[in-house]
Amino acid sequence: MQVEEARRLLAERLCGGPAPPSPESARAVTARLAHPDTLGPLVRRLSAGDLDLAECTRLSYRHVLGFDKLLLLAGAPRFMLRVHFWHGRTGPVPEDIHNHRCAIASAVVRGSVRMECYEPAADGVPATAYRETIDGPGGAWRLRRVGDARLRLLCTQQYGPGRSYGLAARTLHRVVSEEPTVTLFLETAPQRSVTDVYVRNSSHVTSTEAGRSDSAADGGPATDIGDDRGGDITTGGAERAGPPPKTPLPPAVYLAELDALARSLGY
Repeated sequence: MQVEEARRLLAERLCGGPAPPSPESARAVTARLAHPDTLGPLVRRLSAGDLDLAECTRLSYRHVLGFDKLLLLAGAPRFMLRVHFWHGRTGPVPEDIHNHRCAIASAVVRGSVRMECYEPAADGVPATAYRETIDGPGGAWRLRRVGDARLRLLCTQQYGPGRSYGLAARTLHRVVSEEPTVTLFLETAPQRSVTDVYVRNSSHVTSTEAGRSDSAADGGPATDIGDDRGGDITTGGAERAGPPPKTPLPPAVYLAELDALARSLGY
């Protein structure tokens, strides 16, 4: 697929009306773009220089959770298409439960991710609630404590190659990847200016909770993570340092990762 073809497809599927795109429409277009015979040629063209390299590298960086977050196609505020490279190791802090500013979608290209979805509940595990804002595109994230909360685990689900899913902006979730994994991640038009972040009291995270599972069809409630978490957080008697500042990936690293992905897809 040519780069402009991909841009037109995203615009047609996501910008067809006054209402924000649905999680299902975002999932469907992401699944189509993530097919190896579509993504391979697209990434090969991008790695060969068919992109705005300065803009793409400015908004591409190593995420606090330990994966590389590479921008492929910038179409803000309508969409941002990214590829996430998980390197098979966890980040310096566990993933917090959170939601997003927009409907998002993701498709697993290689490897797997485990998704946990949550909801507020009086009988849930205790957590500290924060409200998160951002200092503009590519800027620092800011956390403001809101108060105490309780959350209940709804389901866990494993997603492997070829599976895709969409998520409404307010759905609470967290993700874990413990093996080398590549996902295609789509952000749609913002629906709100903030996100909600919940830091669980570590003394109440149990093996039973982590092991509970439920099946979900493609298009169900799951996603990769696309945000950094900022600020020092204290919960359960332990202080968590905020993440390091975002540092754009060097162009050579950015292009090398795209080249490796294209080769792994046979292009």
